[in-house]
Amino acid sequence: MRQLTTEHLTELLTDHEPPCISLYQPTHRNHPENQQDPIRYRNLLAEMEKSLRQKYPTREARTLLEKFQTLAHDESFWNHRTAGLAILSSPDTFQLFELQRTVKTLLVVADSFHTKPLLRALQAADRYQILGLNRHEAKLYEGNQDALDEVELADAVPATIEEALGDELTEPHATVASYGMGAGGGGLAMHHGHGQKKDEVETDNDRFFRAIDQAILEHHSRPTGLPLMLAALPEHHDLFHKVSHNPFLMSDGIMMNTDALDLDQLRAEAWRVVEPVYLHRLAKLSDDFQAARSQDHGSDDIAQIAKAATAGRVGTLLVEDDRQIPGRIDRATGQVQPADLSDPEVDDVLDDLAEAVLRMKGEVVVVPTERMPSKTGAAATYRF
Repeated sequence: MRQLTTEHLTELLTDHEPPCISLYQPTHRNHPENQQDPIRYRNLLAEMEKSLRQKYPTREARTLLEKFQTLAHDESFWNHRTAGLAILSSPDTFQLFELQRTVKTLLVVADSFHTKPLLRALQAADRYQILGLNRHEAKLYEGNQDALDEVELADAVPATIEEALGDELTEPHATVASYGMGAGGGGLAMHHGHGQKKDEVETDNDRFFRAIDQAILEHHSRPTGLPLMLAALPEHHDLFHKVSHNPFLMSDGIMMNTDALDLDQLRAEAWRVVEPVYLHRLAKLSDDFQAARSQDHGSDDIAQIAKAATAGRVGTLLVEDDRQIPGRIDRATGQVQPADLSDPEVDDVLDDLAEAVLRMKGEVVVVPTERMPSKTGAAATYRF
C-alpha cells in the first residue's frame, strides 16, 4: 500500500494544469468480490474518455488516458486491492492511492482536483503505524480500527540488515579441523567459527536498529504524524527503544514477531494498544476545545469558523465523521453559501472548512459522532 500524507494532499490542493481528473472507486480485498473491480474501472474510463473528448482534442485526450488504461488489464494490480482506490491525474502529475476505507464511485474532470475523499481518509483520528522488526528485516504497516495493510517503504528506508549496513555488515565464516584422526582417517570433524562472535552480532543489531529508526522517522513518521508501535520479540524492544529518537514511538507495543500473525490478528493486537491512546487523544481535543470556547478562542458556529479558517485563525478543526452540510465557502470572504447537495456541482461545507484549514497549515481531525464536543458538525480552536 502506498502511504498517503498531508504533504500529498497539500500538493494536490495547489494549482495544476487542467484537465484535473479525480477518480474514486470502491475496491475489494478478496475473491470473488474483486472480480467486478476492473469491470467497474473500465466503465469509469469510458465515461472519462467521453468527458475529455468533449473539451480536449483527440490526441491530448488519448495521452491523458494512457496511464489509466495501463491499469485496466493489469491482473496483478486488481488482485491486490484494499477497500478503496483513488487516482488523481493531470498533464503534470499522476497520483495513485490505496484507501483503507471504502469510497463512493466518483469521476470528476475539472480545472482542479476533487480531494475531499482523500481528506477524510487522511484525517481519521484512529490511524496508526506498526513497525515489524527482527534481527534481519523491517516491515511497516498502517491501519485503523477496521483494517491493516503493509506499507510500501520509501526508497531510502532499508528493508533488511544487508541493505542497512552493506559492506560494514559482519560476515560469518568458519573453518573445519579434524581431531583424533589416525592412519585410517577416522576421527571427529570439529567446526570452529572465527568471525561473527556474539558481541559482533549485537553491534550489527544496534547499527541496524539505529538505521531503521532514523529512516522510518524521516520518511514515514514525520510525514504522517501517526503514532508508531513496535512489533517484535521481547528481547528486541529494549534495544530498539534505547536507540530510538522517534517521538512518535509508543511506549507500549506488540511482544511478538509479525510473521507469527496474519494481518487481521496483527490489527486486533494493535488496536488493543492503540485504542486507549486514541480515546485519550479525542478526550484531550474535546477538552481543549471546551476550554478555548469558554475564553472566546474557539467556536462551533459554522459561519464563524468559515471566516476564521479563511483568515488563517483556526489552529485545530474537529469535523464530525459521516456528516454533510450542503453548500460552498467563498475562499475570498469566508461566506457560507447554502445549496442543495443533490446538485452534482455542490460541495460539502465541512470538507471545504477542512481544506481551508489545511491550506493555512492548521490541523484537521475527523471525529466519530459520539465523540464530537458539538452538535453542529464542527468545532474549531483558534490560534489567536
